[in-house]
Amino acid sequence: MRSRRAAKPVARPVFPFSAIVGQDEMKLALLIAAVDPALGGVLVFGDRGTGKSTTVRALAALLPPMKAVAGCSFACDPARPAQLCEACRAAPRRVAITVPVPVVDLPLGATEDRVTGALDIERALAEGVKAFEPGLLARAHRGFLYIDEVNLLEDHLVDLLLDVAASGENVVEREGISIRHPARFVLIGSGNPEEGELRPQLTDRFGLAVEVRTPQDLPTRIEVVKRRDSFDRDPKRFCAAWAKEEAATRKRLLAARRLLPKVRVPEAALEAATRLCLALGTDGLRGELTLMRAARALAALDGDREVTLDHLRRIASPALRHRLRRDPLDESVAATRVERALAEVLPA
Repeated sequence: MRSRRAAKPVARPVFPFSAIVGQDEMKLALLIAAVDPALGGVLVFGDRGTGKSTTVRALAALLPPMKAVAGCSFACDPARPAQLCEACRAAPRRVAITVPVPVVDLPLGATEDRVTGALDIERALAEGVKAFEPGLLARAHRGFLYIDEVNLLEDHLVDLLLDVAASGENVVEREGISIRHPARFVLIGSGNPEEGELRPQLTDRFGLAVEVRTPQDLPTRIEVVKRRDSFDRDPKRFCAAWAKEEAATRKRLLAARRLLPKVRVPEAALEAATRLCLALGTDGLRGELTLMRAARALAALDGDREVTLDHLRRIASPALRHRLRRDPLDESVAATRVERALAEVLPA
């Protein structure tokens, strides 16, 4: 009798990044985070059904596949020996393969074991050996970790993410197992501010914060519905129609990554960033650092080799709006306060 092999599931096409209507601030912030993953990720707050998760997955699909060590549970980069896991370092020979950039969802109800990894119970029972079963942090390494409704995440998971985000490493010690593996990812969080606030410690860890709103003009709403309906009816045909735009965006992104180390931040731009943060009263120096790095990534996207005041103006609101202290005498929203400070400190 002829054996039948199970057919591999066909991956459904992802909605093209270039075809997303509006939401320009969110798209720009995600591109900047992809150019410089060390920036700290992106926090997206706004209405439901505005394309937040669609945009994140579209960006990941836009990126070219990455090289990884074959058989590695953490998709270690063979070109970075210093960041290899213990198993890859000990391997006598490492074979490189090509894998897609991962996008991993962290559900609100996830247990700590599922996030960090735990003992492989099946192997323990069947073979009597203690083996590590990687968690979501391992799967997200070198990709994106997406948390929807991040403001509702349990406190112990928030603390865990803060530790891993700061160190770039996940440490698991339980049931006689001690595992340490790299966990560097772009953290993307989304949520609705009406359903609860995000802890300040986690908010501050996000490099950029953007707000998305439901389009209120008729032509934009109609175009959103038309494109989504066209994609749902024939995904392959729709993606083919946007292939040229996707290729151009991908080319721009890869060129920006190559240019980023060569982009210079002149003293005048650094001074302007500092004066802006002083005017806004941001806590600590993370505001200046993030604003400078985001402006550098934006300059690279524009193909410029030097950060200008225009780059600072364009990225100031996403870089600073979530770092402002609450002022009981000023009920203006954060974005308005940033725009007002920009008009005073960096007039166009």
